[in-house]
Amino acid sequence: MSSLIEQAAQRLAQLRRAGANMPEPSEPAPVPAARTVLADSVSVGKPVDVAPSKVTATTSRRVDLNMDALAAAGIVTPNAPRSQIADQYRVIKRPLIANAMGKGATPVENGNLIMVTSSVPGEGKSFTAINLAISIAAELDNTVMLVDADVARPSILRVLGLPTGPGLLDLLQDEQADLSTMLLKTNIDTLSILPSGTPHDRATEMLASDAMTRLIADMGKRYPDRIIIFDSPPLLLTTESRVLATHMGQIVMVVHAEKTLRSDVEDALATIELCPVKLLLLNQVRTNAGGGYGYGYGYGYGYGSKAA
Repeated sequence: MSSLIEQAAQRLAQLRRAGANMPEPSEPAPVPAARTVLADSVSVGKPVDVAPSKVTATTSRRVDLNMDALAAAGIVTPNAPRSQIADQYRVIKRPLIANAMGKGATPVENGNLIMVTSSVPGEGKSFTAINLAISIAAELDNTVMLVDADVARPSILRVLGLPTGPGLLDLLQDEQADLSTMLLKTNIDTLSILPSGTPHDRATEMLASDAMTRLIADMGKRYPDRIIIFDSPPLLLTTESRVLATHMGQIVMVVHAEKTLRSDVEDALATIELCPVKLLLLNQVRTNAGGGYGYGYGYGYGYGSKAA
């Protein structure tokens, strides 16, 4: 059976013989390859042999964050009424953004890579990482990727009310995997999330692997306007978080007010001494009204080996 192009040429010849005023045919425009193969396969019964990579586009998954539920949990949300915690995060994020975009007092290598950690578990680092990511994403000039790198105890998706799925660990196991297929695009246009991924027996060791080093370098340099926030394991719990810290330009260390031991804070700071920028964020500060505890944050900025 004639191909589509041959049929068109025959029809053109018939019209010309009938006296129709048609221009001389030029070289026919190519038919899209996938469509041509499919047409031939239908007419002659041959199987279609098309490389999937040429016809399948890789896209990120889309998820919607429940803004009302997040606000009720004390998390900063875009377009929410002004609040104390939102104001505090505006102050906290300013020097971080300046350093990330090369607008700080001095240049900071890998300034767009920010690790949020703590000395021990239970100090509020994941809560801080989420709030910081959403607060920065509210800016007009930056996009934010929030990475759940606490692979032994992941909590980002649970806190945000999202289902589990592939992510960081899957990328480390298969370096040919496409990062974009693991990302979760949220209804905050400038915020995407990389989950911790499929659980693995050697998950914590994978954070210290060469594959992690290559992945971080790729993520940090792929988009110049992107700020990447890593929710990391506590510094005194595993050595992997200390290895992760060596790739960071900035580290935010969360300290639980009136709970974390001073010795733990000092020991944790000693493990990240070489990081150029360190910020101590005091969590669960006692409020003045009623003497209770709220979501308020105290903050301090430390540059160098000791932050106070």
